[in-house]
Amino acid sequence: MSLAVSTDIYPRFPKYGAGRLTKLRAQAVSRQACAAVANDLGVPDRLRAAAPREAGGNAEILIESDRILASVCEAVIGAGYLAFGFERVAPAVVEAFREQVEDALENPVDYKSLLQERLAQRSELVVYRIEDEQGPPHDRSFVAVAEVSGNTIGRGEGKTKKSAEQEAASQALDRLEDLEVES
Repeated sequence: MSLAVSTDIYPRFPKYGAGRLTKLRAQAVSRQACAAVANDLGVPDRLRAAAPREAGGNAEILIESDRILASVCEAVIGAGYLAFGFERVAPAVVEAFREQVEDALENPVDYKSLLQERLAQRSELVVYRIEDEQGPPHDRSFVAVAEVSGNTIGRGEGKTKKSAEQEAASQALDRLEDLEVES
């Protein structure tokens, strides 16, 4: 899904830098965006209909989880790619995520600020560290790590340090959500 959306947005926004395109794509295919697409496509109703009767309320609890819906959305798209090929499925994926891309354009999210706010509620601080940088000066690639109390909670790659840190913050937010769901 990320590849299909990236392939669509890159030529549409030739003046956007790599960092801005990375943020746009990351927001447009985030967990919340995938869950919204799953809802738009009627996935919860199909899951309810397919759930065994003995599952009872357990199926409903799973369907109400954005994490589960996002995972199911990704799995459905992956199955489509396997069954019909990327070229045939990509236009449908782009169309399904069109509203998410438009929302990301109109309301960009700063993942670093969101992560900082979330951690402040827990009296924790995030520190970003550039773990790796490769390539010639005109075509650098960076790997950033988001750490809390010396523990890595997110890792991201980008063409700039800022975009790598944003991706690390996005992954850290996903990880925090996973930990909260498991608790």
